[in-house]
Amino acid sequence: MTAPIIITAEMGKADQAWANGLRRAHYPADRNVVDAHITLFHHLPPGHIGEIKARLAALAAECPAPKAYLSELMKLGSGVAYRVESEELLSIRDELAAEFRGLLIPQDQARPRLHITVQNKVEPSVAKALYERLSSNFQPRPLAINGLAAYYYRGGPWEQIGRWAFRG
Repeated sequence: MTAPIIITAEMGKADQAWANGLRRAHYPADRNVVDAHITLFHHLPPGHIGEIKARLAALAAECPAPKAYLSELMKLGSGVAYRVESEELLSIRDELAAEFRGLLIPQDQARPRLHITVQNKVEPSVAKALYERLSSNFQPRPLAINGLAAYYYRGGPWEQIGRWAFRG
């Protein structure tokens, strides 16, 4: 396998359906080839798939579901996202980053700003209008995080490798 591996945090079913609905409504249809997601790592080497799967499985089995919430909308220039706040999820990600040290590209070496993108690759004026519309009635709220997932990135839809639920 030569396709890089992407690691995400898995949302609960209701939150996943909500985010997918927003993405279907506002993401350009020809570019919307994956479900809404929270990326933890963008590019892990496929040659380490065994180690990656084992670590994700072990960590998910050790950890309860992290508390998380949507804190605000984010302007992406050519899109809109919801900021995800979760020190617990970031701690899990930090532990994985330490385990994967030496495998991380520069983008994955930095601690991410967790988010769910619901629009991207549009004209800035279109993104600004959606941001203003969604901001007008936004209230911070809890977000369910149920597990971790891994996918191969092949330039289009992601190929699922596996999903691992947090304990409890």
